[in-house]
Amino acid sequence: MKVRIPSPLRSYTHNKSEVEATGESVSDVLAFLDSEYPGIRFRMIDEQNAIRTHIKIFINNDLATRLTHKVKDDDTVHIICALSGG
Repeated sequence: MKVRIPSPLRSYTHNKSEVEATGESVSDVLAFLDSEYPGIRFRMIDEQNAIRTHIKIFINNDLATRLTHKVKDDDTVHIICALSGG
């Protein structure tokens, strides 16, 4: 499946905006990404194994609120980072 990487995380993917991944759930996809791009998962998942509040993960057009959210090979995973500042 395709995974769209936001700008703040592209330093982990060698500046790639889109990468390929495999898995049956969001958790599997993030584990795969971390095996290919070490450290990227920690930027999205906290110590309690929950999606960080400033990260949103969409499967196609559906918001994934849990790591157990199922994914399919033809899905596109969009990782969105919230922006802040003033």
